[in-house]
Amino acid sequence: MLRSYFRTAWRNIIRSRGYSALNILSLATGMAVALLIGLWVMGQISFDRFLPGYRQAYQVRLNSSDKGEIRTQAEVCIPLAGALKNDVPGIAYTAPAFGPVSNALTAGDKKINSNGIIAGADFLRIFQFPFVEGNAALALQDPSSIVLTQSTARALFGDSDALNRTVLSYGSDPLKVTGIIKDLPRNSSFQLDFVTPFSAFSASGWVKAAKTNWSHTFFLMYMGLQPNANFGEVAARSKMLVQKYAPDSYRTFQQQVFFQPMKDWHLYTEFRNGYAVGGLIDYIRLFSITGILVLLIACINFMNLSTARSEKRAREVGVRKVIGSSRRGLILQFIIESLVITFLSFLLSLLFVQLVLPAFNTLTQGHLRIPWSDGGFWLVMAGYVLLTGLLAGSRPAFYLSSFQPVKVLKGTLKMDRSATLPRKVLVVLQFSCSIALIISTILIYQQIQYARDRPRGYDANRLVVTPAARGYRELKQEALQARLVTSMTRTLSPPTDVYSHNTIDDWQGRLPNEPLTLAMQALADTDYFKTLRTPLVAGRNFTDNYATDSLDVILNEAAVKRMRFKEPLNQVIRWSLSNAPNRLRVIGVVRDALTKSPFSAAEPTLFVYQPEWTFNITYRLSPNIGTQAALSRLQPIFNKYNPNTTYTYHFVDESYAAHFDLEMLIGSLAAIFAVLAIFISCLGLFGLAAYIAEQRTKEIGIRKVLGASVAQVWLLLSKDFIVLVLISCVIGSPIAFYFLQQWLQGYYYRITIGPWVFVVSALLAIFITVVTVSFQAIRAAMMNPARSLRTE
Repeated sequence: MLRSYFRTAWRNIIRSRGYSALNILSLATGMAVALLIGLWVMGQISFDRFLPGYRQAYQVRLNSSDKGEIRTQAEVCIPLAGALKNDVPGIAYTAPAFGPVSNALTAGDKKINSNGIIAGADFLRIFQFPFVEGNAALALQDPSSIVLTQSTARALFGDSDALNRTVLSYGSDPLKVTGIIKDLPRNSSFQLDFVTPFSAFSASGWVKAAKTNWSHTFFLMYMGLQPNANFGEVAARSKMLVQKYAPDSYRTFQQQVFFQPMKDWHLYTEFRNGYAVGGLIDYIRLFSITGILVLLIACINFMNLSTARSEKRAREVGVRKVIGSSRRGLILQFIIESLVITFLSFLLSLLFVQLVLPAFNTLTQGHLRIPWSDGGFWLVMAGYVLLTGLLAGSRPAFYLSSFQPVKVLKGTLKMDRSATLPRKVLVVLQFSCSIALIISTILIYQQIQYARDRPRGYDANRLVVTPAARGYRELKQEALQARLVTSMTRTLSPPTDVYSHNTIDDWQGRLPNEPLTLAMQALADTDYFKTLRTPLVAGRNFTDNYATDSLDVILNEAAVKRMRFKEPLNQVIRWSLSNAPNRLRVIGVVRDALTKSPFSAAEPTLFVYQPEWTFNITYRLSPNIGTQAALSRLQPIFNKYNPNTTYTYHFVDESYAAHFDLEMLIGSLAAIFAVLAIFISCLGLFGLAAYIAEQRTKEIGIRKVLGASVAQVWLLLSKDFIVLVLISCVIGSPIAFYFLQQWLQGYYYRITIGPWVFVVSALLAIFITVVTVSFQAIRAAMMNPARSLRTE
């Protein structure tokens, strides 16, 4: 019996090649979109889950009160590590960390640039990276040790054994290789070439002083639970440790310990009221819904085209019922036909996905692939095909099997409003989804462009940053004399980032227990504002005299506003940072400049003259020499004063553009899926228009004989579709407005949604509809009426 059903289904597909091709193409496109989104979603969700024990690994964060809001920060103090381990049962390991850091590693005549992290001895016990050589418990115990990845060890030592060999690193004594770990996969939050012990880092300078200071929240920290520990109890016992050990700090900032599980690091990067509430997970949900909608649009096409041709299948149903077929058997017949079409569509969708994966990976900077050898994947795909086939074929199966054989065979079966209304509803539904995607695409790109055009507060043209250089004064003088740069400065942070936030203890006008944390930029000379071309709006610059300038501070406009200074010059600010004066005098105010996010408000920032805190050189290339020529001539100058490091650089405008990467990705994906949704919808309209033109052939012939023009016939066949699309605009626009308005609330610097975007989207949808339907409408209107009426 089943064999007969499959044979009949195949014959019906072959008999109606045109409609079958439309069905298969639209369904394959929808299935390919859903499959592609599914692969991307699974790739994002799989981050960090390759590690054994990832469920016991956490990052320690702090929630603190700031102007009545709870702010979550990643930076914590070093003493918290000991307090967690000693006071809270269930915590197995804690590890303070600093980084990521970029260093040049040297072994013999081999020198490579690498990225790593400075971490506590238990770091490699919390994160169980697989060891090729060495032991996680002992690898970071020696302050002069280093753990390398396989590829880093191979780059430094070739195929010879790297264990116990010596590596030179910038700013440190020779390091002994105590472990080799496997290269970390791309779905790891840690992208490391090496790990060095925190014990060596904490033995010097300001880090040593921070080991006992609960106010110095400059470090990362990780925590590993014991296998049978109750996380709820651990979190509750840890929450108030700051109040216990640093009551003065707690009184001002109300700091509470918060743990974020490793499985959420990649997905949840936005925090509100002390909880992880969003981030990439929002876009994963958005595109998961988009994939379902695009697949639903394709299934609607299948339903519409199948039910629109119901008159041609009606006699088949009538004859089958007369000779004894049950309705259950007919439903099974149509479901099997749907499953066959869905299976063929799935095979075509696999081809589509395989063809577009290289371009999709380039767009998303991913490494997705179809897991051909994964049995679990094919089991999921079998369910995917079955579910899609049932969804697409359910309405045609139940609708066509309901025909009464007497009416069918007598020719009295008429397709009334009840037959066409569901089809129209489905068309409205699919175009509502398509129009919402069009509106979303336009507004996302409008928001991105709005932020791109925002004044940055500095000139990024030909501005370059090189990290960690020695001999700065001599290097600067030589580069200026060679006329390769117009100005140069050295700072703690590059212009597009903030490496340090500091607690301000007191200032004039401070409210009782009012908290204040400012971004801090340390300068090594007076050329910072000149190099960035950021103007002072009041007061003066530093004088390049450490004895004087170390007692002074410059604020940006946002900091002046936050501290409510009406006359900021000569105001005194108190802070308790070690190795720095306690009282600082405001000598100048500088214009606000964007650092991290172009969508957020400018951060309140203070600038201090502390040359020993600086290790990023920023310089502006001379306009009188080509970029590559300037960089080539600068390389030997940098190498002359830094022989143990390699010359690296990045352009500030490229770093700034990287802040738009996620929004650009979302905009590009939204545009692609909107185009595909419209394409699938148009395939359905094309098929429906062809069928309606065929169904009304004789009517069109009579109208032409009575004098109807081509334009009148075109309007006759097109107006119903145009009305449906207009209804879709009315439905889809407010839905898109609601969700996009919610999305925009996440940005401080955002556009206002105007009515023009909905008008443009509606006109675009109508234009696409007219173009799609016009081919069939004009073709029917141009037909010779004698041919259509000769059977009458």
